[in-house]
Amino acid sequence: MLAKRFEKLSPYVPGEQPKDRVYVKLNANENPYPPHKSVAKAIAKAVKSNIEKIGLYPDPDSKTLRNEIALMLNKTGGVLGNKNAKLPFELTGKNIFCGNGSDEVLSFVFYTFFDSDRPIVMPEHTYSFYPVYCGFYGIPMNRIPLKENWELDSDKMLSEAEKTDSSIIFANPNAPTGIALKAQEVAQMIRKAPKDKVFVVDEAYCDFAEESCIPLLAEFKNLIIVRTFSKSLSFAGQRLGYVVASPELIQAIFTVKNCFNHFPVDFITQQAGIASCKAYDYYAENAAKIIQERESLTEFLRSRSWFVIDSKTNFIFAKKDGISGEEIYRKVKSAGILIRHFSTPGIEDFVRISIGTEKQNKALKSVLETL
Repeated sequence: MLAKRFEKLSPYVPGEQPKDRVYVKLNANENPYPPHKSVAKAIAKAVKSNIEKIGLYPDPDSKTLRNEIALMLNKTGGVLGNKNAKLPFELTGKNIFCGNGSDEVLSFVFYTFFDSDRPIVMPEHTYSFYPVYCGFYGIPMNRIPLKENWELDSDKMLSEAEKTDSSIIFANPNAPTGIALKAQEVAQMIRKAPKDKVFVVDEAYCDFAEESCIPLLAEFKNLIIVRTFSKSLSFAGQRLGYVVASPELIQAIFTVKNCFNHFPVDFITQQAGIASCKAYDYYAENAAKIIQERESLTEFLRSRSWFVIDSKTNFIFAKKDGISGEEIYRKVKSAGILIRHFSTPGIEDFVRISIGTEKQNKALKSVLETL
């Protein structure tokens, strides 16, 4: 009864969502701080004052939300965690596409721009949904090992892309390593990459870094930047992701969206998203707290002989000689705290730890000190 393509699917495995007990969740890179109070008010108002709209289809193009996202990016320079970030131009709603979480947005990007006759070039270790979509759409992939220092091997990626006239995709900062390329390093890659193929940068964690690649859109019309509300805007419980790109590429994604799901962002999510954009100062303060706690946890672990990769995200990737990643995960879980362990060859000794509140991180430190 099943289609042949079903046999090739390899589903994505999300961070553990336990139901047997209450844990301190530091395993899914969620934001430990709640949304701004205006978001709850916007949702309540939307339901109370516009109850009839629950029974009507929402704006299929999310026009007001897209305009607010563009306005937020213009005011923040595209990076909540860096008050000095600036954009050299003004974005408009025509530069934005919204979807039901960045995973759906990525799905539209894969379908719109990647073909089955050539591989996508990506790092060996990066966001693990990319290979899932390759299997889903029948797109071959060329996974390039990271350098010994865990950075992207940009030269090798470019060389492989040139051989097959292929697109490149990676997360920046990368996941699960947490390392970020500077915008000018990305620019140098795009200048050498195939000009007739899109170059996709996934900035899910950019608000915890120092700069965005959005300014590069002024030079590169083939650049696509994928963003999410889940991390820095405390929106993981709802689903909202977006693309920043040229109006021409945005319109192409709209064509695919309208052939698959005409209404991906529901009425309530649009109202909550608009309120979140207006409260960017609040989320910038939270991003600063998370960055501070990230540095504190990194220093704590390094002072106890852990190896910790420099992170520009809301998580750290670390390992400890003499104890496996799986054992660290299990011991920490037994103490009521969840962190993430990957059994993937090459990174199986590491654990990924999402940055929590000061109180949550203090509890984690107490557990880790016993290992």
